[in-house]
Amino acid sequence: MSRKRQLNIQQDQYRSRGAFITLEQLFDQRYVAKSLELDYQSRSRLGMSGSHTSKHKGRGVDFEEFRAYQPGDDIRQIDWRVTARTGRPFTKVFREERERPVIIGIDQSHNMFFGSQVAFKSVVAAEAAAIICWTTVDNNDRVGGVVFNDNKHELIKPRRSKRSALRFLDTLARYNQELVEHHETTNGENNYLLQALEQMYRITRPGSNVYLLSDFQNFNDKCRQYLHQLAIHNSVTCVFIYDALEENLPIPGVYSITDGLDRSTINTYKNTVRTLYHEQFENRQEGLVNEFNKMKVPLIPLRTDQIVLDQLETWKQKTR
Repeated sequence: MSRKRQLNIQQDQYRSRGAFITLEQLFDQRYVAKSLELDYQSRSRLGMSGSHTSKHKGRGVDFEEFRAYQPGDDIRQIDWRVTARTGRPFTKVFREERERPVIIGIDQSHNMFFGSQVAFKSVVAAEAAAIICWTTVDNNDRVGGVVFNDNKHELIKPRRSKRSALRFLDTLARYNQELVEHHETTNGENNYLLQALEQMYRITRPGSNVYLLSDFQNFNDKCRQYLHQLAIHNSVTCVFIYDALEENLPIPGVYSITDGLDRSTINTYKNTVRTLYHEQFENRQEGLVNEFNKMKVPLIPLRTDQIVLDQLETWKQKTR
């Protein structure tokens, strides 16, 4: 498929975004993934984990076979048990580890069911997760993950098959469509992000690529501990989803607001209020960046009113 055709598909998807996403739209992200693949050939992050030598965390090599020792071999690789049993020196032969399973954790909680322009946060997160999923499939790596909301989560164990990817995307589309049904029946005391991280930690083998897509509203010390444990032996990337209205108040005016139950008004005429509101968002984002930097975990910001691929491209340029 030509680059022009890919761009046309992306523009069509941009215009059709909204409060929900369908399974068909998640399938269409495969064309976007192919475009992203061309631009990330030398990177493991953003799903580019396929069949190539990895420079990220993990064992790096897999044992392949024993063979008779030859002059020049590293004596540290001699297997003394086999040598003692056969009476001849044998050395271990390793091959570079090329498989890097991809684990995707995606937030579809009521906090993500929000958007002031173009698309809801839950939709943007789903688009990005689908891109990562399809890129992994195209590179013949195993893909799985955890789709979660306020009340439940569903675990898809990583497998190297399109069936596993389709199950993941089908689960994601279903959770996204159910958001309106569960929006008023959420359990406010449940830390869904912590439970998701626990499940991700349970199914992640060392050397994996791990992606967590959320607005991180429930991020706390216990979440930090699990994320740190994941980052020790894996390549972890966090994707911060946010809306323009969370960053800046709307143009000066008096607005009626509601959470679906209660109604109130907000006055955005005062510059001091507008400035304080923006500073609070920047402080929160900077705090997340600092926290993740300590764990050597990059944070990719994705805004709901912009094309996902364009934002990934911008992030790539900044981190070169």
